Amino acid sequence: MGTRGTISQIHPPTETHFELIQNATNLTANTVFILLGFSDHPELQTLLFLAFLTIYMLTVAGNLIIVVLVINDVHLHTPMYFFLGNLSCLEISYTSTTLPRLLFSLLTGDRTISVHGCIMQYHFFGVLASTECYLLAAMSYDRYLAICKPLRYSSLMNSTVCISLITFSWVSGLLNVSIVTSLLWKLMFCGPNEIEHFFCDLSPVLKLSCSDTQLAELVIFIFSSINTVLPFLLTLISYMNIIIIILKMQTKASRQKAFSTCSSHLTVVMLFYGSLICVYVLPETNTLKGLHKTFSLFYTVFTPMLNPLIYSLRNREVKAAFHRTATKMFNVVHTLA
Repeated sequence: MGTRGTISQIHPPTETHFELIQNATNLTANTVFILLGFSDHPELQTLLFLAFLTIYMLTVAGNLIIVVLVINDVHLHTPMYFFLGNLSCLEISYTSTTLPRLLFSLLTGDRTISVHGCIMQYHFFGVLASTECYLLAAMSYDRYLAICKPLRYSSLMNSTVCISLITFSWVSGLLNVSIVTSLLWKLMFCGPNEIEHFFCDLSPVLKLSCSDTQLAELVIFIFSSINTVLPFLLTLISYMNIIIIILKMQTKASRQKAFSTCSSHLTVVMLFYGSLICVYVLPETNTLKGLHKTFSLFYTVFTPMLNPLIYSLRNREVKAAFHRTATKMFNVVHTLA
């Protein structure tokens, strides 16, 4: 009697039940994302491919020349150029996380990327971007010591300190972004799978998740503040002290000489953080949505390409090192011929 009563309470599955089962199944359906990129301009795909290919080649070539000069020329074996060589290595890797995938999409029209591939792209991009924030702060500290404490510069910025700052920059970027990435692996993606961007940036990826992202957003906010705001404040403090010292100098020639030693780095900092602020601080309205993508190009594509030009065109030592290295290579080729 008890068994019959239990069986009689079981209702056959209704259409609503089938819909719920189907929706639950669809939660794990998304295995790929679609990077829309610049698909809203189909007539410009070939032109965009050639433009970005040229930019990528110039970026790799320019930064590689800086690395070779820093390693090869003994006159550039100083802390400032040690940091510059590391920045150039970082820029090559940084650009290589986004541009090759964009070039492939523009060339073939295939804009799909696996969810795992998308998360991995963000991971490498985030690590390199965070490391650059710390590295720019270290470079500003180097300029602060060179201008504000010139007599103690050699002892304060020795090889041990330089290696420690570089190691701290890379380790901090890796650890902080790895924590954020570990949360992304736990998210479920369902429904829409189109990313309105040319690479897997964090914000558009989170919007596609059908999981509760409150914890992820809180952790991301904390570590984003650590990775960007803290290095930015350190950079700002260094340059505030530099400006105060420069203004106190009595002669115009000494002020110009002091400013010339940090003007290139200051230009790079303004370009990098200026575009970051435009992308991540300004509200993402329909009016600014297109501008966000444009400003993203500045810190992911244009700044890495411009860095070698900024440091070489405004730096006599780099131009002299380039001339010496080019002369050596010419003599070697001439001798072999």
